[in-house]
Amino acid sequence: MPSLYLAIRCFECLLATSLLFQTLEFLKLRSVQQPNALWSWTTQRGDLAHASVPVRKLFDWLYSDSVHRIHLLLRLAAAAGLYAGSSIVSATLLFFSTIAILIRWRGAFNGGSDFMTIIALTGLMIAHWGQSIVSPVLAWQAGLGYVCLQTMTSYFISGAIKLFSKEWRNGSALPYFLDGGIYGPLAADSVLRNRVVATASSWGFILWECSVPVIFLGPGVAIAYCAIALVFHCLVFAFFGLNRFVWAWVASFPALVYWAGAW
Repeated sequence: MPSLYLAIRCFECLLATSLLFQTLEFLKLRSVQQPNALWSWTTQRGDLAHASVPVRKLFDWLYSDSVHRIHLLLRLAAAAGLYAGSSIVSATLLFFSTIAILIRWRGAFNGGSDFMTIIALTGLMIAHWGQSIVSPVLAWQAGLGYVCLQTMTSYFISGAIKLFSKEWRNGSALPYFLDGGIYGPLAADSVLRNRVVATASSWGFILWECSVPVIFLGPGVAIAYCAIALVFHCLVFAFFGLNRFVWAWVASFPALVYWAGAW
């Protein structure tokens, strides 16, 4: 069975990398959050029109440029600190920091990767706060178990949705989605426009995502599954520029491999 300590350290280090990339991107985006810019808080604060005055003042303070910058720098430091090991303080800070950022972006900045980040940080919170109730070993197992379950669910549901979609089963959905990639529509002679290739690729994704429970056959199978997942997420990055998706899901892989062995 994979070492719990090794799984914890891999999980913390990969999560640190994911959070560092995210936070550096948020720091870069501060310029478009200034007054009169595209994502100005003065515009978004209209969402709080029915909130109490103290609540509006709290968010005005939190999302002011100077406080927001300090918040992101603290988040950057806390994320970097995960390389040396997490604590109940860093886990709690990073969790609520992420919630605050998602509120600022009206619930999500980058879709699934935001929610996977929340899942990973929730697992980290369970592992640390749980130690006030159970042993550290059991608390960490519970935290990694939560991440494992949610990650498996994310793959399985994605595969099931494709399975019940006629467009995915016949291959027509794949080139449609790839036409929306960051480098423009697929070339007219792209092999992915071939119906046989598109259908085979679509079914490959469907079967791989729906078969995620096979990881419980053992750590070796789980590692192979995660390797395929890494290739998949890198392809998503290549076509759609979603680098966050790579790191958000990769951070969950130690939990998958650990529980594949613990099972």
